[in-house]
Amino acid sequence: MNNDPNEPKLLDHDADGIKELDNNLPRWWVWMFYLCIAYAVGYMVYYHVLKIGPLQAAEYDAEWKAGEALKSAAIAKFEATIGTLEPSTDKALLGQGLQIYTTYCAPCHRPDGGGLVGPNLCDDYWIHGSNFVDNVKVIINGVPDKGMLTWRGLLKPGEIHAVASYLQGFRGTKPPNPKPREDQAPKQTGPSPFE
Repeated sequence: MNNDPNEPKLLDHDADGIKELDNNLPRWWVWMFYLCIAYAVGYMVYYHVLKIGPLQAAEYDAEWKAGEALKSAAIAKFEATIGTLEPSTDKALLGQGLQIYTTYCAPCHRPDGGGLVGPNLCDDYWIHGSNFVDNVKVIINGVPDKGMLTWRGLLKPGEIHAVASYLQGFRGTKPPNPKPREDQAPKQTGPSPFE
């Protein structure tokens, strides 16, 4: 052991030429370490042994239920006013509607509204109603029989109003190669195989 008081205290052993310093930790660090241990024991007893406080999963469930209640109340309030809704002409809202349409609706209805998997939104032959309120209801409720999912709970009421307002702009436009009307039987192109 090194006896020089000006030199760090080195322990007698070494491993591969590496020597260990005999350096005591500061007292404040040691007391913080003890306090952390005491806190961990208290935490375990409070939450896991005595079960006084809710665990993280229970807190998450409570917060989730509160959030769902707020969301349901907002949607219920919006649905109560659907009959009085009018399409918006506000450019900012229509811009938001364009962004939502491009993200969620264009894959099925095409960016120009001409229809792909979903129906053509540009003609006057809308399957589920052609007025604004009908459009809002279709967006909210979806059309499960046709493969359109419900956007209730996925889009906020303001976003639903924005995209429904944007859809109104498609009426009367003439996209190239639109999807044919779906309220008519397809035209036969050749002799029927059953004749």
